[in-house]
Amino acid sequence: MAQERPFVQSGGAVLLDRDGVISAQTAFVNRPEDLVLIEGSAAAIARLNRAGWPIAVITNQGGIAMGYLTEDDLAEIHERMGDLLAEEGAYVDAIFYCPHHDRATDAAYRVDCPGRKPGIAMLEEARDELGIELDKSVVVGDSTTDILAGQRAGCSTILVETGFAGKDGKASATPDAVVSDLAAAVDLILGVESS
Repeated sequence: MAQERPFVQSGGAVLLDRDGVISAQTAFVNRPEDLVLIEGSAAAIARLNRAGWPIAVITNQGGIAMGYLTEDDLAEIHERMGDLLAEEGAYVDAIFYCPHHDRATDAAYRVDCPGRKPGIAMLEEARDELGIELDKSVVVGDSTTDILAGQRAGCSTILVETGFAGKDGKASATPDAVVSDLAAAVDLILGVESS
């Protein structure tokens, strides 16, 4: 069935969750060596880069609030992710993360934050920093909170069947499309855009 509009239009961007979309959804990613790319994800991002689409990572990182890692640790993890992507000629334009959690062990992070997905503040930050239009953008995620955040921000949404595959049970949200992985999402994005 044809979409009413392309998943990504001129002026939009591709907004990716990290764990379960780009990297493996493991119990913890608290050290750089814990981050492992999902097979094909770097090549998929490289295809978006070559097509000229801005790409941002939008990720909840409540492990900081729970004391499992620090923001400096997260910076090192994201540096490793950037290095692994670069090995396949890929890059992301920006990374936005929310370190807060309402059950944080560190009181400084015990905040009901509007950035934590399904809140949309990280998406709005991406809009402002990258100069994109959210209603022309697509969110690709593996959880219902990713999809709900995208919908609340006016984005198109694609659920991948890697990671949680939408079985996290945290929100009620139906994506615009469901595909096997990020490579398939990029096929859909580029295929619709180029038609």
